[in-house]
Amino acid sequence: MLILLGMPIVQIVLFGFAITTEVKNVRVAVFDPSKDELTRRIIDRIDANEYMNVTQYLTDNAAINNVFRKNQADLVVVFSDHFSDDLLHTGKTSVQLVADATDPNTATMLVGYATNVIRAVQAENTQSGYIPAGNIIPQVKLLYNPGMKAAYNFVPGVMGLILMLICAMMTSISIVREKEMGTMEVLLVSPVRPIFVVIAKAIPYFVLSCVNLVTILLLSRYLLEVPVAGNLFLLASVSMLFILVSLSLGLLISILTQTQMAAMLASGMILMMPVVLLSGMIFPTENMPLILQWISDIIPAKWYIMAVKKVMIEGVGLAYVTKEIIILAAMALLLLTVSIKKFNVRL
Repeated sequence: MLILLGMPIVQIVLFGFAITTEVKNVRVAVFDPSKDELTRRIIDRIDANEYMNVTQYLTDNAAINNVFRKNQADLVVVFSDHFSDDLLHTGKTSVQLVADATDPNTATMLVGYATNVIRAVQAENTQSGYIPAGNIIPQVKLLYNPGMKAAYNFVPGVMGLILMLICAMMTSISIVREKEMGTMEVLLVSPVRPIFVVIAKAIPYFVLSCVNLVTILLLSRYLLEVPVAGNLFLLASVSMLFILVSLSLGLLISILTQTQMAAMLASGMILMMPVVLLSGMIFPTENMPLILQWISDIIPAKWYIMAVKKVMIEGVGLAYVTKEIIILAAMALLLLTVSIKKFNVRL
């Protein structure tokens, strides 16, 4: 009944609000060494655009990479040193648009938004006689994925989806199977403590999931040609932490349900839709309503995908993924604690 009556409501809400081709709330950083009237007009127009907000001003070129690595900006607008003077004396000038191309579709849309704003300002000011007829040339620079390969965006997302669903589905039937087969009594009368029963159920699947991780990385590198730009050990460590979170979630489902069918439905159908739609795997969570952004924050796959993109694609170190690691570790601890407590209650 929950699936028959509740699933349509969940689907229409998620598909209606989460699936959108628009990119909203774009965080724009600006590097403006010329600081003339024309650059100020362009910056004001960008900030007034309904899709973009100027969030910070950079003081040097070296800060551009950092704002992307720290996830503080989606687009950086870089003006030339003598922006208006170049337009006045040579008839042309340039503005550089720097975007994070780990998501090629989003990067293309961001550059398109900024280009349209710049061209609109140029046309208005030329018609009014404020600037001479000339050409402002947007120069696009795509970081981390200059070839605009879609695999750079989808591989981290697919890694999160596969590990989450497989790990949760495998462990979700581990304890509930004991209940259905009637062998739970053997565990109940044994001297083994509940915490060791839960851990013992997770260890075999943890090892199998690590094998899956190695397979996924090998296929990503040599079949899909997605490079591992960062530290491989850091990537593996974050992935194993996420596997632990997924296994803990599966164990909790296994403890709370009474049949293998219910466990499979909970771990498969109920988890798949939030992971696909609300983890940032396909659609940026920043474009969603605030309530869905809050819900996405409790989905472990969101933080794992963010960490994988930073380490695997951007090549950053531990300092840039500390937040994601802390959140995943807290989730693993919480899920394991609740699983053990619930198992104790049943004993």
